[in-house]
Amino acid sequence: MCSIFQITCDGAFFNRCLDCFLGKAAYIRNLQDNLVALDTELGNLIAKKNDVMRRVVDAERQQMRRLDGVQVWVSRLDAVKTEADELITDGSREIEKLCVGGYCSKNCRSSYKFGKQVARKLRDVETLIAEGVFESVAERAPEPVADKRPTEPTIVGLQSQLEQVWRCLLVEESAGIIGLYGMGGVGKTTLLTHINNKFLESPTNFDCVIWVVVSKDLRLEKIQEDIGKKIGLFDGSWKNKSVEEKAVDILRRLGEKRFVLLLDDLWERVDLTEVGVPLPSPQNTTSKVVFTTRFIDVCGSMESHRKFKVACLSEEDAWELFRGKVRQETLESHHDIVELAQTVARECGGLPLALKTIGRSMAYRKTAKEWRHAIEMLRRSASEFAGLGEKVYRLLKFSYDSLQNDTIRSCFLYCCLYPEDYGILKWDLIDCWIGEGFLEESDRFSAENQGYYIVGTLVHACLLEEVEDDKVKMHDVVRDMAIWITGEIEKEKRNFLVCAGAGLKEAPDVEVWENVRRLSLMQNQIETLSEVPTCPHLLTLFLDFNRELKTIADGFFRCMPSLKVLKMSNSGKPWKGLELNLGMPKLGSLQLLDISHTCIQDLPQELKLLVNLKCLNLRRTIWLNKISWQLISNFSRLRVLRMFATGWFNFHEAPEDSVLFGGGEVLIQELLGLKYLEVLELTLGSYHALQILFSSNKLKSCIRSLYLQLTGDTALIIDATAFADLKHLNELRIESATKLKELTADYTEIVRKRREPFVFRSLHHVTIQSCQKLKDSTFLVFAPNLKSLSIVKCNAMEEIISVGKFAETPEMMGHISPFENLQMIDLLGLPHLKSIFWKPLPFTHLKEISVRYCPNLKKLPLDSNSAKERKFVIRGEEDWWNPLQWEDEATQIAFRSCFQPLFLNSGRKI
Repeated sequence: MCSIFQITCDGAFFNRCLDCFLGKAAYIRNLQDNLVALDTELGNLIAKKNDVMRRVVDAERQQMRRLDGVQVWVSRLDAVKTEADELITDGSREIEKLCVGGYCSKNCRSSYKFGKQVARKLRDVETLIAEGVFESVAERAPEPVADKRPTEPTIVGLQSQLEQVWRCLLVEESAGIIGLYGMGGVGKTTLLTHINNKFLESPTNFDCVIWVVVSKDLRLEKIQEDIGKKIGLFDGSWKNKSVEEKAVDILRRLGEKRFVLLLDDLWERVDLTEVGVPLPSPQNTTSKVVFTTRFIDVCGSMESHRKFKVACLSEEDAWELFRGKVRQETLESHHDIVELAQTVARECGGLPLALKTIGRSMAYRKTAKEWRHAIEMLRRSASEFAGLGEKVYRLLKFSYDSLQNDTIRSCFLYCCLYPEDYGILKWDLIDCWIGEGFLEESDRFSAENQGYYIVGTLVHACLLEEVEDDKVKMHDVVRDMAIWITGEIEKEKRNFLVCAGAGLKEAPDVEVWENVRRLSLMQNQIETLSEVPTCPHLLTLFLDFNRELKTIADGFFRCMPSLKVLKMSNSGKPWKGLELNLGMPKLGSLQLLDISHTCIQDLPQELKLLVNLKCLNLRRTIWLNKISWQLISNFSRLRVLRMFATGWFNFHEAPEDSVLFGGGEVLIQELLGLKYLEVLELTLGSYHALQILFSSNKLKSCIRSLYLQLTGDTALIIDATAFADLKHLNELRIESATKLKELTADYTEIVRKRREPFVFRSLHHVTIQSCQKLKDSTFLVFAPNLKSLSIVKCNAMEEIISVGKFAETPEMMGHISPFENLQMIDLLGLPHLKSIFWKPLPFTHLKEISVRYCPNLKKLPLDSNSAKERKFVIRGEEDWWNPLQWEDEATQIAFRSCFQPLFLNSGRKI
């Protein structure tokens, strides 16, 4: 039995071994046939591939996308073909090893292994042939989320704003409508283009990004057409539908998508509901709208949730952009060119369009002389520079053309009379506009309001820049564009001659003046005006800031019958008065005369013939102590009189025939006779004169600025609430009031009687100097709009705001929060000062605290919640700063970076 079982087992094992041997032997026996078959089938496979690829190429020519299955099959085929080619190439060598008619091999192991590879590869080829039957090889390619738009590869100076807007699009759900605003040529479209293209580089959840150029000629049909093309609605029949029907279609289609709508170059509000665009909102966070505009007002009318100002480039970024356009080869062609090129770049004021235009035109200028000529041309007459007029100024002029009316356009062009980078006082500019007749003056306050509205309009149109609350300036390139308009485009109508800030030592030849309407020689080094010009059409003449001016020809103003505005402020050498009897009586049309900040000592009687004078600016004519009372009474049409710090240097030495005699009492009596007076800035030198002022309702309604120099022997206590009746008081300076003990107020009564106890709402600027007995200035707690406070050399001053004054109203202690709008506080020479305020203040608008020689001020009213953005500076001596006490260590650390030690002129720290 065992032997039979053994024989059976041995037989089974033998059979398995035999099958295995024969199977492996088959790889050797069939090697030659398989190689032939592999070669044949590989040819069939390649033919199959060629057929498929012809279909793929045809489909892709029709903007179709090959199927993923086809692509995988082709990739596998290419890999198999490579391997099969190698086997076929090596096949002849392996066949030579065969013997016994191909049934055996001289190297069985090698032939077996090779034969097995050939057999498997043959099966792979046959499988690929079987799989290579495709009903379709391509499909319509899905629309890209955005259409790539051409732009420069790098985005100089705008990267941080790109990232901010991108964050709003992807992260901030509440930012549904985003506005990008800025002046023409500043890079708004460039930024929007990079936003568009970024959707192709970075995967997002949005289904489509739609680009529409709106431009000045707003047409809803055109916007709908661009949107319709992107979302597959546009065809011949759809084009003929009405605006309302298209809006319904667009709304339905976009309602199914997460979309981003990019609107370039908006000049006015676009009603998206009329277009059919679902409005982004906190409830609809699946869509976004981003637009560019030149006007911040459009951001408001579009109800944007976020807005970003696209500003001109920093000097560093401007140089990087300019250098890239000029090319390194040019910059290295002469050792002076880099420095000259940097000067040219600065002349562009950081405006990318100007930088690119000028950079390209200078790309092959390889001599220093060519670069120096370019600088001269840009400074003398920029419009002559190649490309600036056509490419830059005409683009910027669209903003000018879009201004609402000729009045605003005239006001804008007037601003180019001021030098480059000059901070123009808003009220001074408006005075000139009124003097020229641009604004109707039947009601001075209405005219001023209109003026401030126009300033705001120009700022919002990015044609002016706000540099401080009370100042604006023109960007250099915008100013050049304005000069270009007045000198070339509208020369007959405007005819300006602008030489402001040109470094002139001599005035232009008077023959050039003849047909000029507005002439600015402001901010030069002219020493003499020796010729008498004939200017029958001249309306405005700026001679300000000619500090070297020594002499003016006799009768200089004699032949200027149309002159309305004459400005001579800050002219003439110090300690030398101007002579004004120079034909001025012939200026019968003169509306505004500005001789502020000059050293004039006497206003000549002949000026009484200026019968139409409406605005006289004598601010800070500190040496002026002789003004005839008859002269003032003859200015019967005067509406504006600015006499802040007039004659203060020797105020109490004014002669008896001067209106300044008696500390200003005579002046006030004369002013009461000026029935049209509406704006008054005044300097008074006696308490009695101040009382007379307070007794006149007319004068109280006119006061804008008040300078008090209250010397005398009697101890003074002034009721500060009397200043509350000066409803338009903007500026108050109290100086050398050596006997002034207190500016008092019944704080308890004020708090109890007034729902809002702010009695000095219009007061913005306060200076208290050399008031040796004054211990506090607590009345300022009721000046909520105060912007600057300067207290200097008040030896007895202990507290700025005294806590003791509110002892009877403790309920108010926790509610009073002064200085909410304060931007600057300057404390100098206050040896006994211990406190500014008794608790920390928010100081949300603060820009600077300056403390000098205040050794007992041990603590500032700051904590970790004060001035949270930390954008202000604290100036003072290190000996004062280092031992300061703080609310806590966190506050001390937070404000450490704000401190800047003060230095004397020698460079030694105070």
